[in-house]
Amino acid sequence: MTEPVLTFTDRGIYCPAGDFFIDPWRPVDRALITHGHADHARPGHTHYLATDAALPVMRHRLGEITAQGIAYGETRQIGGAQVSFHPAGHIPGSAQIRVEVAGEVWVVSGDYKTTPDGLCEPFEPVRCHSFISECTFGLPVFKWHDQRSVASEINAWWAANRAAGRFSLLGAYSLGKAQRLLSLLEPQGPILTHGAVEATNAILRDQGYTLPDTTHVTPALNPKEVPGALVIAPPSALGSQWARRFRPASTGFASGWMRLRGIRRRRAMDRGFVISDHADWDGLHAAIRDTGAENIYVTHGYTDIFARWLNERGWNAQVVPTEFGGEEEDSAPAEAAE
Repeated sequence: MTEPVLTFTDRGIYCPAGDFFIDPWRPVDRALITHGHADHARPGHTHYLATDAALPVMRHRLGEITAQGIAYGETRQIGGAQVSFHPAGHIPGSAQIRVEVAGEVWVVSGDYKTTPDGLCEPFEPVRCHSFISECTFGLPVFKWHDQRSVASEINAWWAANRAAGRFSLLGAYSLGKAQRLLSLLEPQGPILTHGAVEATNAILRDQGYTLPDTTHVTPALNPKEVPGALVIAPPSALGSQWARRFRPASTGFASGWMRLRGIRRRRAMDRGFVISDHADWDGLHAAIRDTGAENIYVTHGYTDIFARWLNERGWNAQVVPTEFGGEEEDSAPAEAAE
């Protein structure tokens, strides 16, 4: 019996022909990484391979690593496998990984979204026989509005807060979401950033990504000198002492999970903005259809429901247990399952 191109092990997705893993969650010798979020790019591997655009953030987050970069679309031979990386549209530098062995092609999606956001490299469908797809938002309720309308909501919220003499505290994850929001803002005052956000901003600016001017919040910053500023920080920082210096304030949170009213209520935010760096229900279907794949393996998200839906429509779909979802937005809040 011919060995499959990719197998699923307790360390991660493995290619026997090339003797490498893709986004492994246990230390391995050779790891191919789809993007820099913590649940996909973990410490401890001997050798890393990622896109040239993803490596700077990975080095910042992981420290000293032995890593090589690869350009989008470049083909590389690793043992008996040909590999190439293709834009996933998730965050800057993110990729799908195509693996071909003896004419059979598998693609690992990593995390992805199918609609261009004006910041990161747009998603490109990759034809294959088997597709390993995330389905973080694999329910019909998850359908995203045009990001221009969401941008208008955020800009209007900020303007109203400024007029009322309030700060606007906006929760957004420090890699990807924060920079996407920055690219959508209409300048109307100072934009302040938490250190985790600003460190990522600096790395991406150095790579040529265009972001508006921001000010790092340090202990020396006097909030009275920046009234009505917009403050972008990881959600975990919004209820901390760090954020309490900005008063009075309105708090908001930007996430696909804001599509669920119960989560908006329980997060105790003044505003929830529905915007995600993952594909919505329609985007997942479009991506899978465009691969032409017959075999679909679904990981992290509403896997059982989504696999059943695919099987009812003629795909050969099955659920693959993984340990992805450690980056905050990649795993469903507990209340989403209630």
